[in-house]
Amino acid sequence: MLTVAVTGATGAQGGATARSLLSAGHRVRALTRRPDSPAADTLRVLGADVRYADFDDRASLDAALAGADSLFAVTAFEAGIEAEIRQGRALVDAAAAARLGHVVLTSVAHADRDTGVPHYESKRAVEHHLHASGTPWTVIGPAAFMDNYAGGWTADGLRAGTFAWPMPADRPLALISSQDIGAFAALALGRRADFTGRRVDIAADTRTPGEMTGILAAALGRPIAYEEVPLAYVRTRSTDLAAMFSYFTTTGLDVDVTGLRREFPEVAWHGFDDWARTQDWTSILAPEPALSSHR
Repeated sequence: MLTVAVTGATGAQGGATARSLLSAGHRVRALTRRPDSPAADTLRVLGADVRYADFDDRASLDAALAGADSLFAVTAFEAGIEAEIRQGRALVDAAAAARLGHVVLTSVAHADRDTGVPHYESKRAVEHHLHASGTPWTVIGPAAFMDNYAGGWTADGLRAGTFAWPMPADRPLALISSQDIGAFAALALGRRADFTGRRVDIAADTRTPGEMTGILAAALGRPIAYEEVPLAYVRTRSTDLAAMFSYFTTTGLDVDVTGLRREFPEVAWHGFDDWARTQDWTSILAPEPALSSHR
């Protein structure tokens, strides 16, 4: 039984990893900046040891990692790529100082290539820092997140009967759910000898937006029409995301889904149709409550 520190434990990837590790009988040290959040309370009920940790607070990282065997590391680019690189390096340095036996870093598929996508490049920089740290490492590179289709502009479009996405309807995209990311990360952490020094891009399915539209329509039980969002529009919102969708359309994410399913049958890989059928679309697509005029 391992003691595994899990960063981003109240988020999608970290939460899924924590649950998979707990199910496998490992001790989980769930690290979060908000240990009093409902998500943290849920992890406590499941048996996790919830602790405060902030990537910009080195003392908190040192305290959180002390005595752990391994680390699941996830970084985020929402605060900007420079912040992601700084925080990722700080986490790697803390793991090295704690002499952890294994770090599993979740990056992104193709981040080890010259993609030109800013937040792929920031993850690549963190990967390089991990390689140079002297700490035994594994890097997993998830493909596009299925979970993103249940929020943001996708959910807004689905409410109006459209699936809006910035790709041609017939362009394939490799996909994976946070549940499968967590299961694969837990597998890698539990089988250190088999995974140390490996970088593995992971996906559970490959679908075109046209195919996804049909699957979503079936899951929602009503007609859904596909609408291709112009990259020019995405660019007005985020040049980073526009670069990513341009890469998806031109180069694409080639991930060996068949090979992964054959080599790692322990992961209960979920296709996009599996994922779509298990979502609570009634709650996801519920209209936002109107603001009351009463004061």
